Amino acid sequence: MKHKSICIGCAAILVFCSTALAEDAETDKKWSDEAEFSYVSTSGNSQTTTLAGKNLLKHQFSEKIEGQWDVSALFSEDHDITTAERYSTNIKGDYLLTRHLYTGLAAGWMKDKFAGFESRYYTGPFIGNKFYTGPKHFFKAELGLNYAHEEYIDETDDGFGEGSLYGLYEYAFNKKTKFSQAAEFLYDFKNSDNYKLLSLSALTVSITEIFSIKAIYEIRYMNRPVPDTLDTTDTLMSVALVANI
Repeated sequence: MKHKSICIGCAAILVFCSTALAEDAETDKKWSDEAEFSYVSTSGNSQTTTLAGKNLLKHQFSEKIEGQWDVSALFSEDHDITTAERYSTNIKGDYLLTRHLYTGLAAGWMKDKFAGFESRYYTGPFIGNKFYTGPKHFFKAELGLNYAHEEYIDETDDGFGEGSLYGLYEYAFNKKTKFSQAAEFLYDFKNSDNYKLLSLSALTVSITEIFSIKAIYEIRYMNRPVPDTLDTTDTLMSVALVANI
């Protein structure tokens, strides 16, 4: 009952925010927002609950400056036992140097005890390039340098310099359907065994001007999890309702 209440509350917030932003969008095109929400519950022989949400907010401050902020949450339980719980938030600012080349600063936080993280913080500069900007193909890549600090569930912690490589490709089949593939590689300069890889594949189909259905497949790989008894790879497949303004 508790998680059903959370589900209803999140859905209400999603609809409210989408309506409010739609009204604002008529007068201010500098803001854009993408909210994702998915919920699955089974009962009887199988008693599971999965709740996930994500929100990406962007603002165009000027012709050359753009900011974005995303938050996400994932919760899953099986027979009242928590089996997954992950929270994260990231913020970044971009400054356009040329038509395609840009630079900026990024910072973020993540908590995922089932992957070994009591908390993870990072911050640092990056430089990127928009190689393709449409109308069908979109591709950008970013190279960054971070300072990261990780606190683990075994009560140890570590701080280190980290290199990051990020890429995002999108292909628009038509106005209503698009495919996207994002990948990020993180490398610990202090310990070469400590590298991570994130892959996110998604197919999005619009059902109205605001709402879409999004199928997502996510892979998270850690070459050196802490503690080392954890699996190196986590995968997630989900279908979400998306409100895009």
